[in-house]
Amino acid sequence: MVAMKTKPTLCFWLNFLLPLLYAAADHESPSSASIIFATLGSRSNFAFDIFALPALDPPSIANEIQITDGQSLSFNGHFPSTSSFLSLLPDQAIIRTRVPPIQVIYVTERNGTSHIYYDAVFYDAQRSTRSRSALEVYERVQIPLLASTRGQNGISMKDRPSLTPEGLLVYVSTHEDTGEPRTSWAAVYSTELSTGLTRRLTPYGVADFSPAVSPSGVWTAVASYGPKGWDGDVEELSTDIYVFLTRDGTRRVKVVEHGGWPCWVDEATLFFHRRGEDKWWSIYRATLPSEGPISTESVVVERVTPPGLHAFTPATSPGNKSFIAMATRRPSSNFRHIELFDLVKKEFREITRPVSPNTHHLNPFISSDSSRVGYHRCRGEGNERARAQLLLENLQSPVPELSLFRIDGSFPSFSPAGDRIAYVDFPGVYVVNRDGSNRRQVYAESAFSTTWDPVRKGIVYTSTGPTFASERTEVDIISINVDGADQTGFKKLTTNGENNAFPSPSPDGKWVVFRSGRSGHKNLYIMDAVDGERGGLHRLTEGSWTDTMCSWSPDGDWIAFSSDREDPGSGSFELYLIHPNGTGLRRLFRSGSGGRANHPTFSPDGKTIAFTSDYAGISAEPISNPHQYQPYGEIFTMRLDGSGLKRLTHNSFEDGTPAWVPMYIKPTDVEWLKDGPRCSFEDCHWLSEMPNHINGSAKPQCHAA
Repeated sequence: MVAMKTKPTLCFWLNFLLPLLYAAADHESPSSASIIFATLGSRSNFAFDIFALPALDPPSIANEIQITDGQSLSFNGHFPSTSSFLSLLPDQAIIRTRVPPIQVIYVTERNGTSHIYYDAVFYDAQRSTRSRSALEVYERVQIPLLASTRGQNGISMKDRPSLTPEGLLVYVSTHEDTGEPRTSWAAVYSTELSTGLTRRLTPYGVADFSPAVSPSGVWTAVASYGPKGWDGDVEELSTDIYVFLTRDGTRRVKVVEHGGWPCWVDEATLFFHRRGEDKWWSIYRATLPSEGPISTESVVVERVTPPGLHAFTPATSPGNKSFIAMATRRPSSNFRHIELFDLVKKEFREITRPVSPNTHHLNPFISSDSSRVGYHRCRGEGNERARAQLLLENLQSPVPELSLFRIDGSFPSFSPAGDRIAYVDFPGVYVVNRDGSNRRQVYAESAFSTTWDPVRKGIVYTSTGPTFASERTEVDIISINVDGADQTGFKKLTTNGENNAFPSPSPDGKWVVFRSGRSGHKNLYIMDAVDGERGGLHRLTEGSWTDTMCSWSPDGDWIAFSSDREDPGSGSFELYLIHPNGTGLRRLFRSGSGGRANHPTFSPDGKTIAFTSDYAGISAEPISNPHQYQPYGEIFTMRLDGSGLKRLTHNSFEDGTPAWVPMYIKPTDVEWLKDGPRCSFEDCHWLSEMPNHINGSAKPQCHAA
């Protein structure tokens, strides 16, 4: 590809240079440690790129175009209008002799953090070879639209960008801490691309998601919830639709109760999705009054798509009252697909299933002239732009002395020397060198959690048995000698047949603290590290609650753990510290009402704890993503005195099971060759739950063009 030459604006150069300056400043800071963590839901298999198909032509493999460049994840696109496109490219002479480009604004996770990019892609239709992308890219303009936002935590998630005709970029960002537990940091901002001036459009104390700008750019609609906050729902957020002026966020008014993912067809007509009383996700239309005050009472709401299938994340184009696009899940398919719905004939027309029947397609958007339907999907294994998978994916860290990595696995832990990683790749336990070489399975049965013995070389502890099981379920602690002669030998340390899990050895290697349900409640116990409970066992905590996910400090003075003792059985967990002799119990971190804080782990110097928490609420509508078992959870750190809370990760996925590395790892991705298919992630589980009734309606029909 050849990059087109343009006349960069001052804003462009600032966007380009600021991240480099910050990176240089970070490089000069002292470096001491690293953290690795897992992202659930097969995040490494997403490999999203933005594709498009003609809206009116028969769908075919030859007509599908891959628009984005195959780097990292690219998703949630928007086709800007021609006028807004011209504002980004000052040198117009270069496009006068070209076929009009395909332009897209989208979210991309590259260079370790979230960005919003603008691409103008020029294609040559004469080079068609009937391949996956029949139109070949021969020139591309690619511009990052925002500098890295370095607010209180330095890093933020971006989502659902759109561009007004005047060149005002509207998007979600999570860079401002609300200061309240379990309250979303998601808020809508606007940035003038010509000046870089940024405004917050969301009132403080409110969370806004999925912004959509009206065709004129005057109005913005959002899915929002107010001070009541997130209620913990992992399927459908309890949001309402609000509308406000794009220029400054004023004249904000609620127009629809119970709805999400709004989009405009004209200045008075909105489409959105909701799950109805019949349990089907469907698309609805809201018509705003042409005169007089706007309120939920004056807005007319009507259901558009019939029951019998799930329809969600709608998309429209300016003035197009003929059809809308949406993602669907039909009873006849295990995959979500993009379909058009004819608003006149009340018929569906399939767009993506004839092209890629066994691939998930997410979050459609339509070009301003209604000629193309865009969406994102996994680019696939055979795609020419596919990149190698990563064992360790570097993320930009808000802490200069700390490097941050996502691992392609779960429950990672580093060996004391820092040269090897143990982790779970369900169902077994694996060990791999830090550079991605010599990957091998060391335990083949179902297991979770891993930790290395600090004294005896090559000994890894884990829990074997089902996860999220009751107190009386058989789960046992084992130690694995990964350097043994057969390299698969293990020793069973618990024998009582109760739920024993989450081992953590003392720094001298003599003892292991773990969670056990042997009393009928999950509490903490300490046993001999070599001979297990046969060599010595005593109880550390006692009560009719759950104490779990324990971690022994490097100096041996403290054990950190997660507990629901404030409200047993509620599912709400907070962090506690206790001395190994049972004294000094104190709460370290308060989760807030119904909140969760889990998987605490000590830094190598013992002064800081990393953990997973939903302190920052939820960052995006869950249905807009692949399945996350609990679409909450970011990685945080905190000092042992409860101060210095810092959020390390910002995304809409579930991050968990952090582990410290006893050294600073250079912030560079580690590639490897991974067995197994690409794109093998799951769709939201609740979309597989098809209601048994269709309210007397005929089964919705679909037609492939």
